[in-house]
Amino acid sequence: MSDLTEKDVPETVRAQAVRRGGGDPGSRGRTTIADGVVEKITGMAARDVAGVYALGSGMARTFGAVRDRVPGGTKSVSRGVKAEVGEKQTALDLELVVEYGVSISDVARDVRENVVAAVERMTGLEVVEVNIAVSDVKLPDEEDEEPAEPRIR
Repeated sequence: MSDLTEKDVPETVRAQAVRRGGGDPGSRGRTTIADGVVEKITGMAARDVAGVYALGSGMARTFGAVRDRVPGGTKSVSRGVKAEVGEKQTALDLELVVEYGVSISDVARDVRENVVAAVERMTGLEVVEVNIAVSDVKLPDEEDEEPAEPRIR
């Protein structure tokens, strides 16, 4: 029996991979994120901002309210949001309805900050732009677009 030296011991598979540039096993392979995932994250983050009444145009909100009432239907958190997702970056378009009396520029800034922070933290994607279109203002005397629950089922 001979004594083995360190150079006689074969490298482990991991050491070979690191030497070849494979790096950490967690970085091998590719992760893709669907547009809809980014749209949902964006919708939730935008709704968290004070002064945002709703997302989407009047027509989209009307159709959404009808769809939400269908048995088994769920509210769409991505209504009013469009995302274009690449491998490392994303661009977002939002359509907002703001509450009357708020500073639209302040709400838009707060929405951008909240959306960028949420999307980048949750997805690792770089948000290159957040375009905001304010399509309506919710006046205090306007009725809510979603009527109260019916008394009779």
